[in-house]
Amino acid sequence: MTIKETLLYLGKAVLFGLIMAAMFLLVTHYFNNKNLGSSLLQNRGNNTVELSFAKAVRRAAPAVVNIYSLSIDQSRPLNSGSLQGLGSGVIMSKEGYILTNYHVIKKADEIVVALQDGRKFTSEVVGFDPETDLSVLKIEGDNLPTVPVNLDSPPQVGDVVLAIGNPYNLGQTITQGIISATGRNGLSSGYLDFLQTDAAINAGNSGGALIDTNGSLIGINTAAFQVGGEGGGHGINFAIPIKLAHSIMGKLIKNGRVIRGALGISGEPINPVVAQILNLPDLRGVLVTGVDPNGPAARAQLQPRDVIIKYDGEDVPGVEMLMDRIAETTPGKKIMMTVIRQGKQQQLPVIIDEKVVVDN
Repeated sequence: MTIKETLLYLGKAVLFGLIMAAMFLLVTHYFNNKNLGSSLLQNRGNNTVELSFAKAVRRAAPAVVNIYSLSIDQSRPLNSGSLQGLGSGVIMSKEGYILTNYHVIKKADEIVVALQDGRKFTSEVVGFDPETDLSVLKIEGDNLPTVPVNLDSPPQVGDVVLAIGNPYNLGQTITQGIISATGRNGLSSGYLDFLQTDAAINAGNSGGALIDTNGSLIGINTAAFQVGGEGGGHGINFAIPIKLAHSIMGKLIKNGRVIRGALGISGEPINPVVAQILNLPDLRGVLVTGVDPNGPAARAQLQPRDVIIKYDGEDVPGVEMLMDRIAETTPGKKIMMTVIRQGKQQQLPVIIDEKVVVDN
């Protein structure tokens, strides 16, 4: 066999191997995505196939309820209440627990929950948490629809999502968009916790469901971005990620409130200038900028310009992590902090207080 024939033989063998490998990858990809494809591609008349989210909506929509907050005139208590606000909620369990936004039911004298099958219930408030704008209601009913929940696969930027709610009391409405940005999950709260989406969230959508294309709940719709006195319409809307909302729900059902730890400090990240001035080895840690004179940090003799580098034995990479760990610490627990003060490390024991929640 000549060199040319040998190279030709080897070339054919390599080409055949590449073709078989490509076919194997295509088949694997097909079966891995078969369920997703079948849920999005719907057969229509005349043998046409169209992209559709109907199956996802059918899975989730029955569990998304309309919530009406009523106020009762105490001078005329026998009269029916007047509508104070409206919003949406999501039935999370067969026991009748409903997640919604706190601002939907805030200061309501009576809360009416309307299901998509026509049933109406008067609900009780199990608990609420102003910091995350979440509340849990409870209704008593049989055969209540519940929403599928996705706690294991966090949404990613670019994922297609659907918002379900009752905007302007028009009835249940579905809007579609993508995840524009994601944040962190933690008890310290703040806008960084939210999912950002361009799916329309209008007045009345608050407390409703943000679902993925499989119909699983990934967030609780909560707010539209506003500038000054303008309304929404900027395509910048926010939802509370379901992992955080589910955690808060469990705490509200157990205690009626969310118990957070408090240290009594304000802090900021370390930048290169601060690191040089304070003789720090790197940019990890949190610079203490303020200390509440009546808080645990003051009692532990923590001072402004101290840098917290460890909290309860765990390295502190930045402000968000530290605030989350403080919030998650059981009040009354004694923990050890490692701080750098004037270039030297010190160990400071501190007993965490309970954070006082201010209801605005």
